[in-house]
Amino acid sequence: MLLGVDTGGTFTDFVFSDGVCLRTHKVLSTPHAPEQAIVQGMKEMGLALEDLHVIHGSTVATNAVLEGKLASTLYITNKGLKDTLTIGRQARRELYNLQPGLTAPPVPEACCLEVDCRILASGEILEPLRDENVLKLRQQVDALQADAIAINLLFSFIDDQYEKAIADGLPEDVFVTRSSSLLPVYREYERGIATWLNAAIGPLMKRYLEQLAQHISPATLTVMQSSGDTIDAAQAALTPANLLLSGPAGGLMGAKAMAGLGGFSQIMTFDMGGTSSDVALIDGAIQLTDEGRIAGYPVSLPMVDMHTIGAGGGSLAWIDKGGMLQVGPQSAGAAPGPACYGQGGEQVTVTDANLVLGHLPSQVTLGGKMSLDRDVAVAVVQRLAEQMDCSMEKAAQGVLAIANEHMARALRVISIERGHDPTDFTLVSFGGAGGLHACDLAEALGMQTIFVPMHAGVLSALGMLAAPRGRRYLRTYMKPFNELDISSVNDVFAQMESKGRLALLDEGLLEGEMQYKRQVDVRYTGQSSSLRLEWGKLDEIQRAFHALHERRYGHALEEPLELVNLHVSVQAAAAMPALPELDNVEVKVIGEQCVYGCDEPVAVYDRLSLAAGQTLDGPVLLVEPSATTWVKPGWQARVDVCGNLILSEQG
Repeated sequence: MLLGVDTGGTFTDFVFSDGVCLRTHKVLSTPHAPEQAIVQGMKEMGLALEDLHVIHGSTVATNAVLEGKLASTLYITNKGLKDTLTIGRQARRELYNLQPGLTAPPVPEACCLEVDCRILASGEILEPLRDENVLKLRQQVDALQADAIAINLLFSFIDDQYEKAIADGLPEDVFVTRSSSLLPVYREYERGIATWLNAAIGPLMKRYLEQLAQHISPATLTVMQSSGDTIDAAQAALTPANLLLSGPAGGLMGAKAMAGLGGFSQIMTFDMGGTSSDVALIDGAIQLTDEGRIAGYPVSLPMVDMHTIGAGGGSLAWIDKGGMLQVGPQSAGAAPGPACYGQGGEQVTVTDANLVLGHLPSQVTLGGKMSLDRDVAVAVVQRLAEQMDCSMEKAAQGVLAIANEHMARALRVISIERGHDPTDFTLVSFGGAGGLHACDLAEALGMQTIFVPMHAGVLSALGMLAAPRGRRYLRTYMKPFNELDISSVNDVFAQMESKGRLALLDEGLLEGEMQYKRQVDVRYTGQSSSLRLEWGKLDEIQRAFHALHERRYGHALEEPLELVNLHVSVQAAAAMPALPELDNVEVKVIGEQCVYGCDEPVAVYDRLSLAAGQTLDGPVLLVEPSATTWVKPGWQARVDVCGNLILSEQG
């Protein structure tokens, strides 16, 4: 029996599968102690813990970084390099600000320790690490009493013996991260930031995952990684930086799996929750990047390539100093939440605006149990309208228009700005609030088709069940193509694959279940950026690189190529839980809803009662326990055999 759990900023979502049917559930998140909401939801679902396997997508690591709630961490590096993380790339965040404010360094100077040893880029030892150096370092560490330590030495990705020796000499009760273990690649700044982040969130994540595993015992626990693979919780606690996009990765896995069942492989995903919205582009396969950023810091670890903005159902509307209406990025969160939740919220949110305009029916109960208070929503929107000197409906429309533009802009970033035409793709909308805005966004980008999957409000949790067990490894191997020894490259690949295979065997998987994938980063000699390609024959890689470079940047050069990094993926695929085909015969009409801008009341249907093959012309509202879909005038909704909605413009 499988349970997918996605902890979001506002709601914690659950999808349970016993191999025959699916059950879904929602509870309000408990940000101060996320495990409490998980335990509460499992109790409310009445789940037996024996023979239960939980796959969890967590925001704990992300929130810790965003809120600066990090463990006291020491940074150990070579003599003369303790300022590396502070100096960074010297790129200005505000290009035209001549007097930018000072930002605190990632690690205070007093917590940056240096050790006198040096390995060259060739692997030659210039200055050996002596026992007295390690002893002195241990004395400094004991005096500073930190909770975590990050070790990042020059060229440790070539030879890691000194990082290992330093780690062996440190206290056993301190969380230690070695850069050569976490991210053995060149660029000491990016490698150092990743190592520091992993160490700084390590104690918190280790404690959280241990407590969660204890609370749900005897159920077993795995965790979604930012790359879309799952990993045993005990192993995840050692590399928590790989969990920074844990929840959103589950959403992409769910979107890809469900859209694939519907016959859609070219999709743009739109996940709108209570606090934020995530968008991504999938052209057959989920794209990964090692150029992600969290709280302004580069995170050069494999993660799904997506764009996140602070626009969700709980995003707050406010008037700036110039008298202009703004929406987000501040959010009402789970407590107090939108005003219509009746928990003390006093500012207008996107959810309140949808409720006032009728896009969110007053009969809706979130998660099947939380009623919405329209009178409170009307009161707060009316106050905003008085500030704007307009009608209440115009103020609510303004809130939605701005929120929609924020989200449309995000979709343009991952499509048009990267050379993709949105009209070639299907918009896959999910998240609790996604269906309320899908038609507006499709119209803004000229997209013809929208796919709203079954269980759209809890799709990230469903994606946990579809995610493979896996490991991904990255290592720098920098050589010009004309100097490459193919057998040596294959030997390194084989070592990386062996590491992944042994890790999955330790988690109880069978070798016959595992699939391997080799990729390489390639660039023109002298370039700073690279392109990722499948590993194969060198002449095929060269042709593929030139073609991809021309498609991506508009030109190709007659310059020699060089290999930069090696990537290995070892996965054991998970089976997508079976979705029963619809056998509904009695469609339930919940009632009618007055919607601003519509001349007549709009019919409200129970989405779960719709029959396969049924079509409904907009305007119409389709309600389910975890989400609502607003089909605008001019759009038509068709139901497929599994209950997924396919929306298209009426011809």
